[in-house]
Amino acid sequence: MKSQTSNNRFLAIREIAIFSMLGTVMYLGDILMEVLPNIHFVGVLTVVYTLVYGKKALIPLYIYVFLNGLFAGFNLWWMPYLYIWTILWGITMLIPKKMHALWLWAISAAICAIHGFAFGTLYAPAQAIMFRLNFKQTIAWIIAGIPFDIIHGIGNLVASAIVILPLVTLLCRLEHIKSPFLMKKDK
Repeated sequence: MKSQTSNNRFLAIREIAIFSMLGTVMYLGDILMEVLPNIHFVGVLTVVYTLVYGKKALIPLYIYVFLNGLFAGFNLWWMPYLYIWTILWGITMLIPKKMHALWLWAISAAICAIHGFAFGTLYAPAQAIMFRLNFKQTIAWIIAGIPFDIIHGIGNLVASAIVILPLVTLLCRLEHIKSPFLMKKDK
């Protein structure tokens, strides 16, 4: 019989391996989608990982952020990544756990889309601080990015609508936990 300590180490090592792979999947998915402007699966995977792993979803998320900095350079563009994905994670954490699967799917997809539409606005405070932009310049920067935010939001909506349900269900099966999408309708 294994001691409690070794069992905890095993779980920690297993989680490290899984979260490392999940963070790498986020990064590689981002790289593979670079040919399309602002269309990627980072937001979708953030929502998926949060629905399955809760607080621990921050681990693969920050592995992704670290890999971005490591391979593309820890430069000024990277600084907002330290908080911008955490906002999506935090909002996803606020989704009530006990709701009908259809509502959970729709709300998750909507949150992912809204994050994409708001990406430039969420990025703007860091831009303003780093480049000493005044309020008018910051608003101009946000407005200039609106076409990219629209693409980002629509891409997030389409991707999340298609893959959130199967990915959450798959990860839950692999983790031997009940999928939030398998809940029965509340009366």
